[in-house]
Amino acid sequence: MKRENPEEQDSAWQKIVENYGERAELDAADDPVEVVIEREPDLRDEDPVGSSLFDDDAIDEIDRFVPDSPPPVPMPPPDRFLAWLGVFGSPTVLLVFLVLGIGMPQILGWILVGGFVLGFCYLVFTLPRSPRDPWDDGAVV
Repeated sequence: MKRENPEEQDSAWQKIVENYGERAELDAADDPVEVVIEREPDLRDEDPVGSSLFDDDAIDEIDRFVPDSPPPVPMPPPDRFLAWLGVFGSPTVLLVFLVLGIGMPQILGWILVGGFVLGFCYLVFTLPRSPRDPWDDGAVV
């Protein structure tokens, strides 16, 4: 890297300062373009007290989209239902006993822990091994 002497640096800075603010002159357009921004009419401007469009009676008259009622939630097969019951039910029962401070028989604790482990393992091992569609990218809408 070449070092410049202080006089060269000062003259370079002086040129920058002298030319600061100067702009290149552009050819002026013969016809200036006028920009017109149109505003949508504000319905509230027409009736300062309150427009009939915002009254409750008028809102009832407007057609509204009413979606169909959703289908009922399908019930899973009994084996899958028991597996989910073990996964969510066992920790819930253990938590209730813990929060309430109730003593639990040891055999009941082991049954709840076994239900959780067996339910989780059943759900994992019954997962489908292949994708639903070989060309599926994983997104489901």
